[in-house]
Amino acid sequence: MRLSVLELPARWNSVAAQVGLVKRLVEPGSTDLVLLPETTFTGYVSPEMDFDLTPFAETVAQGAARLHELARACGCDVAGPVIERVGEQCFNTLLGVAPDGSTWLHYRKRHPWYPETWATPGDRPFPLVERHGLRLSAAICFDLHFVAEEAHDVLQACDLLLFPSAWVSDRLDTREEQLLELAATFELTVANANWGSGAPRLPGQGRSMVVQADQDVQVVAALAHRLDVEV
Repeated sequence: MRLSVLELPARWNSVAAQVGLVKRLVEPGSTDLVLLPETTFTGYVSPEMDFDLTPFAETVAQGAARLHELARACGCDVAGPVIERVGEQCFNTLLGVAPDGSTWLHYRKRHPWYPETWATPGDRPFPLVERHGLRLSAAICFDLHFVAEEAHDVLQACDLLLFPSAWVSDRLDTREEQLLELAATFELTVANANWGSGAPRLPGQGRSMVVQADQDVQVVAALAHRLDVEV
């Protein structure tokens, strides 16, 4: 499977700009699956450090429609974010969609980070789906600290872990170390699409990567760029 990991700049309330950037980065038919960073359409936090994403909440159908538009334009599967509203609850959600309008992945972040007080913890297990001949699972950002224990059986059966993030590290950044350990322990590939520097600029941004079970690490070359690998 041809996999493309995109690193997009941090932007607040810039849905159209981010959608347009994805379309410019992914020429039709050039890949099988595109992975986008966490909350990349809305932004994870405003330049004024406002973490509340409830103003951007929408139904899963509305979020899926945006991703399906991208999948059709890019001629490939797209795994990307939705701020999903269900009644009074809001979830930090990852959807995987196909150009034909189908949805093959629906995962809600199980462990929102401390400032994500707007987000309800996900009520679904870590997924295991088949796509392009591979078994895929997903986790979002802060889930990384829990996934090895909570999804042990899923990861043992998995070929590829999709891991979008808006990583913030105010101390030593252990993201790569943790991804290497996951890849080696469960003999799988981890694809991490991380937010890039923008507005705001925070430690932990950048260095989107693909980590293989043999400990090979490939890092995205630049901001607003894509990393292409065969899985």
